[in-house]
Amino acid sequence: MDFSMMHPADQIVTIMERIYKYGMTTTSGGNLSVKDSEGVVWISPASVDKGTLQRDDIMKIMPDGTIVGRHKPSSEYPFHLATYRQRPDLKAVLHAHPPSLVAFSIARKIPDTTLLPNARQVCGDITMAPYALPGSQKLGENISEEFAKGINTVMLENHGVVIGAENLFKAFTIFETLDYCARLQINANSLGTPHSLTQKQYALYLQKHHPEMDEFIPARRSSEELEIRREMCALIKRAYDNELFTSGQGTFSRRLSDGSFIITPYAKDRKYLEPGDLVRIEGNKKEFGKMPSRSLRLHEEIYKMHDDINSVIIAHPPHIMAFAVTDARFNARLIPESYIMLRDIQKLPFGCSYLQPKETAEKISSKTPVVIIENDCVVAAGKSLLNAFDRLEVLEYSAKSVIDVKNIGGIVNISDDEVKEIETAFNLN
Repeated sequence: MDFSMMHPADQIVTIMERIYKYGMTTTSGGNLSVKDSEGVVWISPASVDKGTLQRDDIMKIMPDGTIVGRHKPSSEYPFHLATYRQRPDLKAVLHAHPPSLVAFSIARKIPDTTLLPNARQVCGDITMAPYALPGSQKLGENISEEFAKGINTVMLENHGVVIGAENLFKAFTIFETLDYCARLQINANSLGTPHSLTQKQYALYLQKHHPEMDEFIPARRSSEELEIRREMCALIKRAYDNELFTSGQGTFSRRLSDGSFIITPYAKDRKYLEPGDLVRIEGNKKEFGKMPSRSLRLHEEIYKMHDDINSVIIAHPPHIMAFAVTDARFNARLIPESYIMLRDIQKLPFGCSYLQPKETAEKISSKTPVVIIENDCVVAAGKSLLNAFDRLEVLEYSAKSVIDVKNIGGIVNISDDEVKEIETAFNLN
């Protein structure tokens, strides 16, 4: 989807639908605006159900202040206008109250975006604006003062968050990532003390780059390839809807019978990926005109070493990643299904997935089909796309169970004898 070609009203409806669907705002909460090239501010209306918003509901505020539309604009439109006056470079403003960010706003704290390297890059600097009455001139002044510092993300005391960006999708990406960081930190705090990245680790991350590759134009596309592209897109969208991915993060790959493989592209919105967006890799050649995921080399090494693995997923689900950012160890001996799918899970050091892809690939096997990489990601491998995806889901849901049990009592793991019984019954040896 080319977001830049969408009308401002359609942009607002599309992003509000995503925000509402994923539980990041309520029927009456939150507001979005876009400032177009003529200086008109398009803004979501007041007192209209966010779950049924239509393009005809979107209001216009003309450069002279005239309000056009069939509703009233959001009651908080003054701070949108104040932000645009203060920062002419910003063309979109997003305000919402997802539960995790509200938790931080009422604690008057800012989520730690240094737990994962990409989050730090996406979110940038964040400040906190003092509390003021919603819709008041004072709130607009408080927010615009923070934006005047060159900050694009402003937490609001006892209120939520406001994000400004050069376009609405960019604002949403920051918002989604910040909300993810808040949920990750809350989960991690229930397991122990979260470990932020050191400057040295972040410098290692900055060494991550796109591998140099030649390009090729496919002469044909087999029915096998077309089916795999279709299946990958369906599961990628499901992974996004199930909050296993964020819009720009998470990688799928699938090996073809001729030894080539298909992989997700770099930094394209996972919500709307189409079969033609995926990238075919043949040896050290990539499909012409496309940019594959930067984790390409790890996928490649796994396929070279393991004939029984045909699909690899790299993801960052917020519950299992709580184990990646703390010293807590994840033990899959929870219920038979979790052990059958996950077996013994290793935790590997930060940076190994791209600095040492061959050594990391060696850690993957039928007995260790999943690994956790500190402050980075989880890797799930399987004999098929569905098998790898199933493992990822079981991993995240099992991690959520472990975190939830902290409010109930201690964990009782399946015993060694019971594990042996499972291994014999399901031929896991």
